[in-house]
Amino acid sequence: MKPIINIKSISDINNFVQHRTSHPLVTVIDFSKMDEIMEEGTRVSCDFYSIMFKNYCANNMKYGRQSYDFQEGSLVCIAPKQVVTMDTEIEKKEDMMGWGLFFHPDLLRGTSLGTKMKDYTFFSYETSEALHMSDKEKEILYDCIQKIETELRENIDNHSQTLIVSNIELLLNYCQRYYGRQFITRNNFNRDILSQVENILRKYFNSEDLKKNGLPSVSYLADKVNLSPNYLSDLLKKETGMNAKDHIHHHLIEEAKNILLGTNKSISEIAYELGFEYPQYFSKLFKQKTGNTPQEFRNLN
Repeated sequence: MKPIINIKSISDINNFVQHRTSHPLVTVIDFSKMDEIMEEGTRVSCDFYSIMFKNYCANNMKYGRQSYDFQEGSLVCIAPKQVVTMDTEIEKKEDMMGWGLFFHPDLLRGTSLGTKMKDYTFFSYETSEALHMSDKEKEILYDCIQKIETELRENIDNHSQTLIVSNIELLLNYCQRYYGRQFITRNNFNRDILSQVENILRKYFNSEDLKKNGLPSVSYLADKVNLSPNYLSDLLKKETGMNAKDHIHHHLIEEAKNILLGTNKSISEIAYELGFEYPQYFSKLFKQKTGNTPQEFRNLN
């Protein structure tokens, strides 16, 4: 396995593709003008955010353990410190088309966008879910990119950061909207994932895994359906109104109700049986979800 290439700064990536650095914390790169092509299997980690739009059919990229469905007209958003692997070699350099926006977290320090970045969960989608866009959507994002490029070509002044960050935020908000649209238009895929999650949880709560390992985690569920935790939670939220953690708790509470009404076991015994190390945590969660303590629920029924 090849060592990871760590690209620390915006000037580093500009130097790599022989692009002039106009701003130390942000750059826009036209892929059609790139002279360098990374070899197959090259692994790269950047200390900044990367948003890449590809308008040609060529290679795939691996992000985490999964391959991106990085086809013509698709976009990926990658958070700092994530490792990307160039999976297959680009056949013809002249076929390369698209753009990349790269910006360092320091650009966002002290701005409203800096506090909102955690809300853009698509930066943590580690699977084959690139964003596929219509021609109109591509034009809207490219308009944001052009505005950022225009600012980068101007002399940096007191307004530069505000205008650049505002256009990055606008672009991210459009990405959030388009991902929401993509969730809606993939109903068959979403329903299949929902069915898988329900089956996985049903089997888990009916097995010895609960007693041995405690509650299943969101990461456990995501791994079982080959999705990242954030993508799975967002998908379930769009489909059912409940995120992945809510689904786990729903199955837990239903199982707890069955035991409370079907046995004479103490609350502590039930808590341990459901994988809780401390019974008070079980009681607190049960009341939070039902409005009653376990004992109150038992008495009422």
